[in-house]
Amino acid sequence: MGDATSLGGMTNPPVRLDHVVLWVADPAAAAGFYERMLGLEPLRVAEFTAGEAPFPSVRVNEETILDLAPLTLGARMPALPGAAGSAGHPVNHVCLSLPPDAFDALRARLAEHAVPMTDIGHDSFGARGRAPRNFYFRDPDGNVVEARHYG
Repeated sequence: MGDATSLGGMTNPPVRLDHVVLWVADPAAAAGFYERMLGLEPLRVAEFTAGEAPFPSVRVNEETILDLAPLTLGARMPALPGAAGSAGHPVNHVCLSLPPDAFDALRARLAEHAVPMTDIGHDSFGARGRAPRNFYFRDPDGNVVEARHYG
């Protein structure tokens, strides 16, 4: 695909996913869950607990993070056009792609911690084509996470 994509004759720079915001009841606890279960690096947790940052995050990769926004932050959302009442608005799910061995290790960790999960699905389509295996689970705040791996 190169450095630019063509869309209707227009050339655009490549688009990358920067972050996804998840609504959570306890951001520090949510960061701990994502660190323990997925090995994601927590960011700004100390700053959040000290009241110096509005929310912590966890790093998915060098380009992408999940922001863990407290539901109480929703009171400030009317300042954003069209965002009034959006605190806690459901997202269907977030999908994380892992190498096959990390996929298996995640499933084992979730089972060890009695986190409910679906059966393994096969041949689901995603950003990189067909994934041989995938499954879904919920974080402690009810956000649905899909885990998958590619060949």
